[in-house]
Amino acid sequence: MKIGLFLAVLGAVALSCALIISPVAHPADVSDIFAMWPDTKTAIAMTIMPALNYRARGIIGVRADGSGVTQILNELKSTFEQFKAAREDEIKGINARFADVVTTEKVDRINKDIEALNRAVNDANQLIAAAAVGGAGGINHDPDVVEHATAFNKWFRKGVDNGLSDLEVKAKLTTQSDPDGGYMVPSETEATIDRILGTVSAIRGLARVVQISTSEYKKLVNVGGATSGWVGEEDDRPETATPKLREIIINTGEIYAQPGATQTTLDDARIDMAAWLGEEISIEFAEQESRAFVAGNGKKKPRGILSYDMVANDSWAWGKLGYVASGDATAFPATSQTFNPTDVLIDLYYALKAGYRQNGSFLMSDKVMATVRKWKDADGNYIWNPPTAAGEVATVLQKPVYTDDNMPAVAANALPIAFGDFRRAYMIADRIGIRVLRDPFTSKPNVLFYTTKRVGGGIVNFEALKLLKIATS
Repeated sequence: MKIGLFLAVLGAVALSCALIISPVAHPADVSDIFAMWPDTKTAIAMTIMPALNYRARGIIGVRADGSGVTQILNELKSTFEQFKAAREDEIKGINARFADVVTTEKVDRINKDIEALNRAVNDANQLIAAAAVGGAGGINHDPDVVEHATAFNKWFRKGVDNGLSDLEVKAKLTTQSDPDGGYMVPSETEATIDRILGTVSAIRGLARVVQISTSEYKKLVNVGGATSGWVGEEDDRPETATPKLREIIINTGEIYAQPGATQTTLDDARIDMAAWLGEEISIEFAEQESRAFVAGNGKKKPRGILSYDMVANDSWAWGKLGYVASGDATAFPATSQTFNPTDVLIDLYYALKAGYRQNGSFLMSDKVMATVRKWKDADGNYIWNPPTAAGEVATVLQKPVYTDDNMPAVAANALPIAFGDFRRAYMIADRIGIRVLRDPFTSKPNVLFYTTKRVGGGIVNFEALKLLKIATS
């Protein structure tokens, strides 16, 4: 899996940086390029899709004309129909008390094919989004920004700073000139890295992301208490109660990577060093972030959604996350004449207030989704459905479902499924600036680049997220 991800990220970074660097030499707004060719973003993503499609059954190559996503979608829909037919045969055997091992293996095999195809669709959608370089207004042609980028490239290759710290201030990347902690990468390179991070971490793609210039982010939240009501035009206005405010503080922790390169590589002018740096650190940053957003303890790292105090939803209070019990101590409840495991997800769905359900999404691992995919509603319809068009994701109970393999597997007291409005529930604070410290001495003849980024994360609305717990109560 990491090989495919590595190739995909490499392709996305290289293509994004090519679009970034080209206008510096030939000024043009990248958004103009996308306006001229509407399918450019799709074509960019599909060009590098073969690296991702090694998991997809039956797909031999993917065209770079934008039809690749549709091709995968069509095969996904066809495979899902095969899955439903095989699953029906399996259910008939179970009901007749005759367990057909061959049929069960067929269902599991097709289920894995669906998982691979669904992931290929998601990868394609994410890469199309990552390639949308011109969507935020094009390239910054400020001469100070260009001068800084040029000087940074020379320092990166040769170690000659040429007043780089002062150029950081001129380019508005920082307000102080202090080279002791390394130098800040050009803003376009940082933006490219951030885009790639967004394609790997499910929670980063769902949560609200804010950029800060300090080490922490503070937010006041009204948790109720202020009274309100209706009065007539001449009626007395009763005094309202003081609202209850809670301060949410998100501290940032430092995440680092230390890629190395030979001086020969650095001397090669044909190598795009911005793309190289992005490729080297993006995967490491993304994997560390993804784990922290799910299970981080908040100490020198983001606090993950599973690290907060959990209480049964009927006893929910601010500062804790509510959960719905599965009804079984070690697994999802089995299907019977009196119980449908889908009921557990429906209970989770309605545990969330209506205002949050409107933009709600499910989050679970691929392994858990493979189980949920077999479930039906009371009318006999499967609750999992494949995406219907490019840019969309699969749904459960008609709500988007995302996968993150950092979510736990089904086990006693585990919390394998989350449902909520993640944008309102979870906030990620990115401190502006990715810093690089050049080290040509530690690993001669190689040059090491100690690269750091500060990021924090935490729950900011405890009402907007609910979890499913494997327990009887």
